[in-house]
Amino acid sequence: MARVVKEQEYTARRGEILDVAERLVETIGYERMSIQDILDALQMSKGAFYHYFGSKHALLEVLVERRLAEAERRLLPIVHDAELTALAKFERFFQTSNSWKLEQRSFLIKLLGVWYADSNAIMRQKVRAAALKVLAPLFATIAVQGVAEGALNAAYPEHVGMVMVNLAYDFGDILAAQLLAHEPAAAKAHNMEQTIAVYTDAIERVLGAPSGSLAIADAATLRAWADVSEGG
Repeated sequence: MARVVKEQEYTARRGEILDVAERLVETIGYERMSIQDILDALQMSKGAFYHYFGSKHALLEVLVERRLAEAERRLLPIVHDAELTALAKFERFFQTSNSWKLEQRSFLIKLLGVWYADSNAIMRQKVRAAALKVLAPLFATIAVQGVAEGALNAAYPEHVGMVMVNLAYDFGDILAAQLLAHEPAAAKAHNMEQTIAVYTDAIERVLGAPSGSLAIADAATLRAWADVSEGG
């Protein structure tokens, strides 16, 4: 019983550190946030902090993984919804993902600058690998259903998830660069819309889906991202 209590206390304290770090990222930014800021907010010693996280970068990685876990929690019900066709699932998938990201856009925008710094290259690869493990099987499950329904004609539906996730990360890198560019919001939104159109076409071809059958993001969503990046 004592061991269970200790584990619960450890998990709860770790969660408090993550919550404080997330608030600091949203208010002063990750680069300006120091471990000391977290210690001061929680009245914690440096030794206690390192009991939970080996470094500031390790803390950032867990923050991102926690958000990925939340995304998976929201997306799994779509994959397992027996009432939806495969194309409807992909449509709902993108809508849900966009909605979740929009809710977090202030945090994500503040994260972009440091996330794409050279010093985070290894971490980006780790998170990408984690996303492949989580998201690729979900995409593949829907693709297999789509082929069975006759709506998709992918030759290897069991493996298209890996391609889709890698495509998503590649165009995500381009979108991030467009968001970080020193341009007016309208110009950013226009460039992002073109990028989305190109990668939507690529994903439809990978899946063997009819042209125009998928909508990854609409103009209003892209403008919301452009506006918050200009304001941040």
